[in-house]
Amino acid sequence: QLQASGGGLVQAGGSLRLSCAASGGISSMNVMGWYRRAPGKERELVASITSGGSINYVDSVKGRFTISRDNTKNTVFLQMNSLKPEDTAVYYCNGRNFRFNLDYWGQGTLVTVSS
Repeated sequence: QLQASGGGLVQAGGSLRLSCAASGGISSMNVMGWYRRAPGKERELVASITSGGSINYVDSVKGRFTISRDNTKNTVFLQMNSLKPEDTAVYYCNGRNFRFNLDYWGQGTLVTVSS
């Protein structure tokens, strides 16, 4: 249902843009989000965007990451700028429909930031 892409290896200070394409569409999702799991750490919510356009970020990425959604392309993006080594993680996209209790996950895309 969800296909994440755009990860890779980048030097500190660089940028990457993650994409999450939903084969079933994202217009029915109440909220779309990007999570990450760094080695040895718990999974954390990085950014989320609701169908109404409300956006939230974890404090550590505020001012550096931007989440957006394009319902016409059924895709959610995560623009990541000024990347830091501590941003290294596997990034997962997620989509939720509260009415039908649906919870979809993408396969994850690895982001590695070298110092």
